[in-house]
Amino acid sequence: MKSLFVILSVMICILIVNTTEAATQALPKDYTSWKKSDRKVVADKNSLFYGIHYIYADKKAQNGYKSDNKFSVGSRIIVEFFNIKSDPSVDGTKNMIVMMQKDRHHGETGGWQFTGFGADGKPSGIDPVENCFGCHLKEAADKDFVISTKKDFR
Repeated sequence: MKSLFVILSVMICILIVNTTEAATQALPKDYTSWKKSDRKVVADKNSLFYGIHYIYADKKAQNGYKSDNKFSVGSRIIVEFFNIKSDPSVDGTKNMIVMMQKDRHHGETGGWQFTGFGADGKPSGIDPVENCFGCHLKEAADKDFVISTKKDFR
């Protein structure tokens, strides 16, 4: 009985640590040194992706792109979103940053942890299932839920 209590206590501690870690995931400070995509402009104001964005992929994610969107655990992809100015050839102000990290513990979102940040890099508190995964499920279920592909990078 005592060993069962110890095992349960350890399992609860692990669950608390994992939950706390996921809730406080930080934006990597060096992400702008990762492989950067070409500039993409979506001028359709009805599109969820309206604006200008750049995609950054760490080494694991780069390998996933090269493998036709088959990403290994730990792969990280970050997208910076900018407003469109009156001249779309110039980036407006940054308005949002989103990070995807491949993680087995997030089955409800296809094995990806989605984290949103404001322009200042602080967590935005977006709901990953409600605000992110629905589109990824609809647009990229056959591409490991990643909408971008190696064609977005030169």
